[in-house]
Amino acid sequence: MSIENLTPRKGEIAFVWFNPYSGVALKTPTKTLLIDPAEIDPKTFRTVDAILVTHEHGDHCAPYVIQDIHKRTNCPVIADSTSIRKLRDTVPSSKLFEAPLGSEHRIDGILIRAEPCKHPAATPVTYLITTEDGVKIYHTADSQPHPQMGQIGQRNPPDIVFVTVGAPAPSTSPRTGIEIIKMVQPRAAVPYHAPTSELNRFAELLSVELPKVRCILAERSKPYKYP
Repeated sequence: MSIENLTPRKGEIAFVWFNPYSGVALKTPTKTLLIDPAEIDPKTFRTVDAILVTHEHGDHCAPYVIQDIHKRTNCPVIADSTSIRKLRDTVPSSKLFEAPLGSEHRIDGILIRAEPCKHPAATPVTYLITTEDGVKIYHTADSQPHPQMGQIGQRNPPDIVFVTVGAPAPSTSPRTGIEIIKMVQPRAAVPYHAPTSELNRFAELLSVELPKVRCILAERSKPYKYP
């Protein structure tokens, strides 16, 4: 699944969906970000410039994985408030950055903004990421659709959205994924956090209801480039 072998050009990103949940590695022309690294060998990724955590559940926030990656790379960790408390014994406080709703963080030229998340966790967030080239990526964590997503679509529609479309994320489905895409209005959608049948169902619905939105049916552990 080596994303290191891909070198995005200006205006491109590379990504890998690396676990059955919302684990995504993003590579821009200059940086590599890991989102929700859990249930993975931490040595899989040799170069990491930042880790982002959306909420404290074990399939999203794995302290031993994050600790190992941080020790090897000295990367900062940006996380929701509850996950910050969970990680205090594994990552130095100087490298932990809390992400309350609306907060913004910069990794050199990359802007990361914490957005609302509708999910039964303590302080969950989603992340809107703008690369150094202006590519906008929205990682929806385990979120169900909610009204604030419409504001993202009106204010700052992303180029590509990673969207939960089924089990084991509660109350999500291919249909809720479509509702998110309708509100957020991206150019491309990547369904995740679901078995293959539900990923395929999302793709079918998208082709009928939003044919202008490109669906990227990603295979786990396989690197992709966008656009």
